[in-house]
Amino acid sequence: MAAALSGQAARTQWLEHLANERRASPRTLEAYGFAAARYLTFLEQHRGGPVSVADLAGVSAAELRAWLAHLRSGDRPLSPRSLSQALSAIRTFHRFLDRRLDAPNAAIALVRGPRVKPGAPRPVTEDQAVGLIAEPALDPDREDWEVVRDQAVLTLLYGCGLRISEALSLTRADAPLPELLRITGKGGKTRMVPVLPAVRAAVEAYLAEVPFVLPAEGPLFRARRGGALSPRHVQATVQALRGRLGLPASATPHALRHSFATHLLGAGADLRSIQELLGHASLSTTQRYTEVDAAALLSAYSAAHPRA
Repeated sequence: MAAALSGQAARTQWLEHLANERRASPRTLEAYGFAAARYLTFLEQHRGGPVSVADLAGVSAAELRAWLAHLRSGDRPLSPRSLSQALSAIRTFHRFLDRRLDAPNAAIALVRGPRVKPGAPRPVTEDQAVGLIAEPALDPDREDWEVVRDQAVLTLLYGCGLRISEALSLTRADAPLPELLRITGKGGKTRMVPVLPAVRAAVEAYLAEVPFVLPAEGPLFRARRGGALSPRHVQATVQALRGRLGLPASATPHALRHSFATHLLGAGADLRSIQELLGHASLSTTQRYTEVDAAALLSAYSAAHPRA
């Protein structure tokens, strides 16, 4: 009987549902799993023993607020943004309990998280983006094929606005890249992304140098020993590059995706087109780039106007 199922077992089923049916990313699974584990631990300590699915259906709004207050306190209190993310994860957990395990809880709708103002994206400039892409060639510790591989990946992020996971999901069968590349993004949603000649050339330069035989359905980008290239490698590479170039910590691989959108907006592209290219479900997410573009405009005005 579902009501007698333990909360921990329900958590395991929920994570399997997210992974297999919702196709959530590994990072989402890790974050949601951690939030649910902390939530269940709090309830077990609060109630003095293990909690079942039936107990979760009976969690009150007061208990939920006490859990949020618990996360705000302690040696490592969560920020308002992290609190909001944790509450979002638990809402998703309770939605699963309602729909799959017949354990609805109306109290979850009564609890409001902290108000969080969305942060504006922090792109790099065009010169900085070009510098990040060119810099791997100056690394004496990289073999030639690794240099062109890193340049191809970074060119995809900036030239096509891809997420790291999307760039690394490409297979050998995807190359040579077509003029329009089909990308499967978050939630399994697909979109078509135009491929610039410079992006195509970067990938072809990598294919000409890679020392491994690449099966058609295998990953396109390979690590030094031939396995699939990991997101962590790309992040570590950009971290090293920005240190050599003197760029701020905000110059991350994802900043290249932000730069793709911001530079398109600055060149006159409309928000709807940018939304489609980035694969955003909501236009409000894309609208954050207008704040960046307006800030850049004001900065340029202040720097150039003689009476500024």
